[in-house]
Amino acid sequence: MATTVSQSDLTPPAVYGGTAEQWRERDRRSVAAVWSRYTDLVISSAEGSYLTDVEGRRYLDFGCGIAVTTLGHRHPDVTEAVHRQLDRYWHTSVVTQSVVMTEAAERVAAICPEPLDVVFFANSGAEVVEGALKLARRSTGRQNIISFRGGFHGRTFGALSVTTSKALYRAGYGPLLPGIHVTPYPYCFRVCDHAPGEPCPIAAGEELERLFHQIVPASEVAAILVEPIQGEGGYVVPPPGFLATLRRLCDQHGILLICDEIQTGVGRTGRWLAVDHEQVVPDIVTLAKALGNGLPVGAIVSSHQLMDRWEPGSHGSTFGGNPVAGAAVVATLKVIERDHLMERATKLGEAMRARIEGWQRAGSGPADLRGRGALIGLEFMDQEGRPDADRVSHIKHRALDSGLVVLSCGIDDNVIRLLPPLTVSDAELLEGLDILESAVLETGRAG
Repeated sequence: MATTVSQSDLTPPAVYGGTAEQWRERDRRSVAAVWSRYTDLVISSAEGSYLTDVEGRRYLDFGCGIAVTTLGHRHPDVTEAVHRQLDRYWHTSVVTQSVVMTEAAERVAAICPEPLDVVFFANSGAEVVEGALKLARRSTGRQNIISFRGGFHGRTFGALSVTTSKALYRAGYGPLLPGIHVTPYPYCFRVCDHAPGEPCPIAAGEELERLFHQIVPASEVAAILVEPIQGEGGYVVPPPGFLATLRRLCDQHGILLICDEIQTGVGRTGRWLAVDHEQVVPDIVTLAKALGNGLPVGAIVSSHQLMDRWEPGSHGSTFGGNPVAGAAVVATLKVIERDHLMERATKLGEAMRARIEGWQRAGSGPADLRGRGALIGLEFMDQEGRPDADRVSHIKHRALDSGLVVLSCGIDDNVIRLLPPLTVSDAELLEGLDILESAVLETGRAG
């Protein structure tokens, strides 16, 4: 069952003094301007499904810190586990073994399909992508990596080299990592030429086969890196069979399949991993975001057979496997299982889809509605069939003015993504959808 937060449980807003504008001015003076924020909210506290700003206004949070606070803000079980660990020890790094790291690794391995049973911890999604690429190259003796157009895997150099969701992320940073080959993702709504309902040639592997034939021999490819559902690229759900095609081609050519579950994993889609919907087992899985419900942690998960090729000392991390973050991981996974939150994710997705389909029937909804579980994307196009980023911007601002935080994504920033916490109550979900509906319908009439 979802955890309900009552008004009396909320932290009082007056934790910090000053107005929002005063804090924004202080921010402009001291914080690097490279930070790009979705809103100008200045948050003083957060609890459950709500954020509270420094002036005391509450906002329903359907962004979850970009798919991170899956259990809502300051979930009591995670908070208690973190406090308990703070009273024991915070940090030993690789100087000692940590019982918390061991327990967290066992918990993470248990949510992954066999034979993925060994875990390396780091501090972020970008770090675990970097590590996965290193593991693939070192263990195969091959140099080339294949990634997909529209993918997002992080901002560090290796992760950035396989990220193509926006040119802005890469501009001015070249040359990036060599040996990266980018191929189309089966984004059938926007990219593919086939008619609706017809088989997708990209999902069938035709572009990959062409890549092997014309550009890079399959025998020289270390890994294929893929998001089972593209996140920053627009919440793009590939056709059924795409992941199985990748598995077949990897098996055929001795290539490792790396599935980036950083945004889709840890129960968000109604399963522990998005690949579970297709019953495909990768060679390597990367996890982060929701894994610690807000504490910085990432994980690379693979098999003993593969991980044992990584000699001790050939990769590492000072803060990876931090005991405090590890305690949050253990608590988060326990809560998701105990409270049946994957089933809750499925029900939330069904409720959101049913409501949004009504907006579509009324003629003001998104041109495309997609997702799995409580990971939902609404793509908006204008009357000429072009990406409508302006309307998405207006929807976000109108929703925010009414007390709802929603985020955008997509290669043209024309997709609204809905990521309510899996602990959101039915009343909170209804409140959020009411606000979003008003914003969608108002912008539709204005257009």
